[in-house]
Amino acid sequence: MKTAIITDSNSGITQALAKELGIFVVPMPFLIDDGEYFEDINLSQADFYEKLKNNANVSTSQPIVGDLLALWDDVLKDYDEIVHIPMSSGLSKSMETARALSKDYEGKVHVVDNQRISVTQKQSVYDAIRMVKDGKTAAEIKEYLEATKSDSSIYIMVDTMKYLKKGGRVTPAAALIGTMLKLKPVLQIQGDKLDKYAIAKTLNNAKTTMIEAIRADLTGRFAEYVANGEMVLHFAHTENLAEAEKFKEQVQAQFPDIPVGWVDPLSLSVSCHIGPGALAVTLTRVLK
Repeated sequence: MKTAIITDSNSGITQALAKELGIFVVPMPFLIDDGEYFEDINLSQADFYEKLKNNANVSTSQPIVGDLLALWDDVLKDYDEIVHIPMSSGLSKSMETARALSKDYEGKVHVVDNQRISVTQKQSVYDAIRMVKDGKTAAEIKEYLEATKSDSSIYIMVDTMKYLKKGGRVTPAAALIGTMLKLKPVLQIQGDKLDKYAIAKTLNNAKTTMIEAIRADLTGRFAEYVANGEMVLHFAHTENLAEAEKFKEQVQAQFPDIPVGWVDPLSLSVSCHIGPGALAVTLTRVLK
């Protein structure tokens, strides 16, 4: 069986990288003011943040059904089956839509509810590529990715409350107080949704909070995977690469035995809710 891997741009995998890897990436649509944009097609990271800073009205959308079906049909001309890895079902309806559509493909399209996003979703794609090379079927790949979907943590420091307020995630009063006190909220993604984790008073305090959260995961719920050498640290940011690189070095010093992977821009679907200046650290189980 010849198996294709498809994901979406929430994984952080660009169209150029997808060609190198031999996979396919569905660009996520955005509605910005009166225009429709597609990530990494006619919307770059720089363009996105410029529009965000200029107070454009930004909202996310699901992939267009017709475009998704056309991609599947085209891919199936050269492949026997597809593993489709969309963003977390807790953050978008994309997975549910894709799964409903896949029922018309007689078992050739396997939609994975992997509950990942950004660098953790990217890791799932790399694991899937490895499994294809190892001769696993689409059904076996789907089974593994869904069985391990909870073996991941993301902690995100938000630099400004402006966009959390705009998205209705904090009240205007809380955002005003937080801005006046220069507080740094730390959010978490544990599988299916974005939640509050802690409130830090400074950047350094936020970094310490995230490091201690990672330490608790390494010594607690992921201890068995750590012992087996199955965990990796990845980093992400929103227009904050220099600080992300410094944070990576700080975390590496704390956990020298845990491999470190990517430092990537955070998915724009998350970025539009948190704005620029954010830092994120992730702990993810990898296929050994």
